[in-house]
This record gives sequence, C-alpha cells and structure tokens, in this order.
Amino acid sequence: MAVLYWLESIRNPVLDAIMQIFTYLGSEILFLVIALTLFWCVDKREGIYLLFVGFIGTVCSQFLKLICRIPRPWVKDPNFTIVESARADATGYSFPSGHAQNVAGTLGGIARWNKQKGLRIVCVAALLLTAFSRMYLGVHTPFDVGVSLAVAAVLILVLYPIVRKTEEKPKLMYLLLGVLLMIALAFVLYANLSDFSAFGEEAAVNAYEGRKNSYSLFGALLGYLIAYPIEQRYIHFDEKAVWWVQILKTVLGLAGVLAIKEGLKLVFNAVGFTWLGTNAIRYGAVVFFAAAVWPTVFPLLNRLSEKEHS
Repeated sequence: MAVLYWLESIRNPVLDAIMQIFTYLGSEILFLVIALTLFWCVDKREGIYLLFVGFIGTVCSQFLKLICRIPRPWVKDPNFTIVESARADATGYSFPSGHAQNVAGTLGGIARWNKQKGLRIVCVAALLLTAFSRMYLGVHTPFDVGVSLAVAAVLILVLYPIVRKTEEKPKLMYLLLGVLLMIALAFVLYANLSDFSAFGEEAAVNAYEGRKNSYSLFGALLGYLIAYPIEQRYIHFDEKAVWWVQILKTVLGLAGVLAIKEGLKLVFNAVGFTWLGTNAIRYGAVVFFAAAVWPTVFPLLNRLSEKEHS
C-alpha cells in the first residue's frame, strides 16, 4: 500500500486522464479487435496465438481470483482513495489484475511473434504503462499487477513455439486444443461445482462472473476446434488483400461478431433461457463465425478488388 499512497500523492487531472486512456488497452473489447484483425488480415496463426494466450490467461486470472479472494485496495484500507473514473471497471476481487493480464498477453504476444525492433519497443512500453496505470488509478497493488505480468509472460513463452509448429504439423493444433479444452473444462467444473456462499456477498458476485467466463472460454475453444478442420480443408483463406478490402474484412467481420454475440443474448433472454451455459453457445458461435464462416467471403472481396484494377 505504500506504493499506492505515493502514487495517490502525485495524482493530477492530466495524469489521471492519460492513465485512464492507457488502462483501456487492457479491455476485453480491444483484445478481441486486435486478435481478430491479425487473424483475418495479417497472420492467422498470430491471431490464434494471441487468442489462446488471452483465453488461458483469463482462466488463470479467474481461478486465482476465486481461490485467493483478495479485496480491492480501497476495501482493505478505507482511508485510501482511487481515481473515480476507474471505479466502474474495477469490479470483483483485486488479485490478479485482469487488465494487466489482457494487455500483457496481447501486446507481449505481438512483441514475441514479430521481429521488428521498433514494434517490440512500442508494445512493451505500452503494456508496462497500462500495468502501471492500474496502480496509479488505485485499483490494483504492485503484487496484483506483477503476478499478472508473470503469468502472461509464461503463457507467451510456452505457447509461442507450439503455435509456430502448427503450420508444419497441423495435427499439433488438435493436441493443443485438446489440452486447452481440458483446462477450460476443469475451470468450468471448479467454478460451477464449488460453494462460495460461505465467503460472503463479494465472493458470490465473483463466483457468478467466474462461472459465466468459464462457459464463455470453453465455448470459444470448442468453436475453434470445430472451425479449424473446416478452415484447413475447405477454406484456407489468404490474409493478404488491398487496403480497402482489409478494412471491409475487419469492420464487417467485427460487426458480425458483435451481432452474433449480442443477438443470441437477446434471443435467449426473450425465450427465458437464462442458464449461464448459454455463454458457451454464444462464444462458440462467435468463434466459429470468425474462423470458418466470415473467411468464406474473403475470395469474393478479393475478386472485387481485382476487377477494380483490371
């Protein structure tokens, strides 16, 4: 807490605004935008690499939150204040930091995959500033952030050589997906079969979020397990295209992802099907669309660009 109190003493409106901008880099939405854009437009294996790092990182983060149940800094010390604009996204337990985990997995993964020195420097600087912003805003301790960075680093280093080899050995992807699905299923069982009621109201809220996320992650991995052989055998899309086709692929693809994710939610709510397991269906459908449905449109878009230049 001594570090957080020192950071509290140097706060000012300008720094508050800057740190709030950096903290957005750790949001789930930005993670999905970056990973899917890379998958569709740059290198599909790099996109999958980032998604795998992000998915398993989230499992680790949620598991540690439910196991350790460490409260937020201002809950532990009522005399400590936070930057109020950060409170809305600072829900649940403090340890570990989900934002630091997301940004380290995403930008750290990009830095590991790519060899450009300038890109690596930018990514590492941005992820460190985002991690620092969580402490500056007062929503996480150095321990919360440090463990998240360490977990992300381990996942980045372990998954990198495996995903790299899947191009030469496609069957390795099935083995990797099988292991990841087992991890996700173990988290589903732990989150949904454990009784957290004895630990108070905050534990119940976090348990609900953990259960919801466990189904989402399991569904996403299952969706890719179904999509992967279809893409490999029948689609095998090319990521490269002219600039305006890349923009269309990204914007329309993300719109489709959002429509499926939120549309299915509305449908399930409308028919009264509110079981948390519907998150597995929604995220499985989103990943299947992103990996095996939307790429079938790419050849058509590329033919349009060829006609324009003929």
